[in-house]
Amino acid sequence: RRYIYNFHYHLIWVTKYRNPTFTSEALVNEMKEILTTVAADNKIVIEHMEVMPDHVHVLISFPPSKAPTSAIKAL
Repeated sequence: RRYIYNFHYHLIWVTKYRNPTFTSEALVNEMKEILTTVAADNKIVIEHMEVMPDHVHVLISFPPSKAPTSAIKAL
């Protein structure tokens, strides 16, 4: 059987007290690299990712065999 799924989750992580943590290009790239690696290891597709100075936006998609809580916990 073939299944078609369209699960999209928009996740937002905020730093403590919204302090600007990701201020340098190196920190932004490191956060993007970490999230991309973890997503690839857990069969999660990152549709869009934006790292702001005080928060991170990620739009993800994953197969229905994975529970939403386990996908979010992995990231």
